[in-house]
Amino acid sequence: MDKFTVLEGVAAPLRVVNVDTDMIIPKQYLKTIKRTGLGKGLFSEQRYKDDGSENPDFVLNKPAYRNAKILIAGDNFGCGSSREHAPWALLDFGIRCVISTSFGDIFYNNSFKNGILPIRVTPEELERLFDDAGRGANATLTIDLEKQEIRGPDGGAIKFDIDPFRKHCLLNGLDDIGLTMVKKDHIANHETAIKAERPWL
Repeated sequence: MDKFTVLEGVAAPLRVVNVDTDMIIPKQYLKTIKRTGLGKGLFSEQRYKDDGSENPDFVLNKPAYRNAKILIAGDNFGCGSSREHAPWALLDFGIRCVISTSFGDIFYNNSFKNGILPIRVTPEELERLFDDAGRGANATLTIDLEKQEIRGPDGGAIKFDIDPFRKHCLLNGLDDIGLTMVKKDHIANHETAIKAERPWL
């Protein structure tokens, strides 16, 4: 998992509440267990018309937001069914941070495990961020995880809270497997000791 330290980039405004995981990545894309290639299916029912052509009105199809790294979204983002493909699709598209007032619990947890930072802000702060994001490619946001702040194009900063353990994992690029591998020497020593004590096992 890539480390998350400081992220600077364009933020796309998605003024939609209750965006569920089926909207993020529709069910027809769930046949794969690969984490790559899902970016094309991100918000596919909104991004594409029935004939497969792009919907020019959807935010991620607009020139200013095609390379967005941050998503500003309405309340209760990532609600609905459990599917790890949702953060996979966001990550494959290039989005590493989602900011909202609230998240679906499973999506929130899955995001951290896949290197995406979900940030909770107040409704007032969200409106400020929507205004910033509405300026397009001329207004980038900076997410500083170490300092736990979002810096806007005008120099203002919004502080955010995060669980210390999750912060540590993101800063160091540690998913569940990475956390285990940090202790590989301890595990190897234990296995060696067990074999010496119980050679019949």
